Amino acid sequence: MRILEGEKVTKSFGGLAALSNVDFNVEQGEIVGLIGPNGAGKTTLFNLISGALPLKSGVISFKGEKITGLKPHQICRKGLARTFQSVKVFGNMPVFQNVMLGALFGRLTAIPSAEATKEAAELLKFVGLSAVSATPVKDLTLVNQKRVEVARALATKPELLLLDELMAGLNQTEVAESMELVTAIREKGITIFMIEHVMRAIMNVCDRIMVLHHGEKIADGTPKEVATSKKVIEVYLGE
Repeated sequence: MRILEGEKVTKSFGGLAALSNVDFNVEQGEIVGLIGPNGAGKTTLFNLISGALPLKSGVISFKGEKITGLKPHQICRKGLARTFQSVKVFGNMPVFQNVMLGALFGRLTAIPSAEATKEAAELLKFVGLSAVSATPVKDLTLVNQKRVEVARALATKPELLLLDELMAGLNQTEVAESMELVTAIREKGITIFMIEHVMRAIMNVCDRIMVLHHGEKIADGTPKEVATSKKVIEVYLGE
């Protein structure tokens, strides 16, 4: 079943087309990678899906329902959460409260604070941050700030999670641990659509990869198909 679908998605900034007639889909249970050179339109697409930016034209549907024109909080409460390329956390607040906010305000129906507290504790254990739950987020390393953001997104109980460069700026060990985290999230039954420049991660964890270049989709296939595509090699991967 297609959990996410876009038809002729188009977005311009001034006279510049950031995305032009892009068709895409994500099947339930998949991990789909989104790659392409800087400025290809990847984060713009995530901003359109999550409601952070309005579409110029086209339609985006989630679980068969058109979500074009909805506000970000409305889309989140339907079961579509995201992280950001530049980490967006409440830096002065403790790790625990950051995650609790997702549970308390990111869902369609309110839950008691006691339940939110329990779930936040479970999610911090899941992402490996139980030991720093009382620490202000601004005092954490980049990799752990990213994990706080993942835990907060998971606290909204998403069916689909958009991950925007989860592994950017991480060392090889941290990348390997993040790959394990992505796989573990999928094992919870959550579909993943991820932007990433770390090709080792993309090629190893994704079922399918979509490639953007100058706002247009130039490839969509298995990691092997994309890695051997002459066009993708020419504009992005190199020899």
